Amino acid sequence: MAEYDAELEELKRRKMLEYQRKLEAMQAEEEQKQLEDARRQEILRKILTPEARERLTNLRMVRPELVEQLEIQLIQLAQMGRVSVPVTDEILKEILTRLFQQQKQIKVKYPRGSLR
Repeated sequence: MAEYDAELEELKRRKMLEYQRKLEAMQAEEEQKQLEDARRQEILRKILTPEARERLTNLRMVRPELVEQLEIQLIQLAQMGRVSVPVTDEILKEILTRLFQQQKQIKVKYPRGSLR
């Protein structure tokens, strides 16, 4: 019985260590993500006017994945000198208009008489 208890305690200890390692890895990953986000936001503060940043913030509520990609592209364009800095709200609106026009919309056509 004592051997069984020792084995059980060893399994519990191993499982606890495994959970702690996973938790530490998740925390480290989250910290890294926060650092990257802080760096990106700092760069955006330098290349966007306050109005343009506000527009991106509002758009993030509706299309977060689009805004993240757009922020990365804006940073790259600014670093390459392909967009004038600071990017104003008007320039950002033009970029967004072009971006939305380029996106293909998928339309589902239903046959006649089918349920919609």
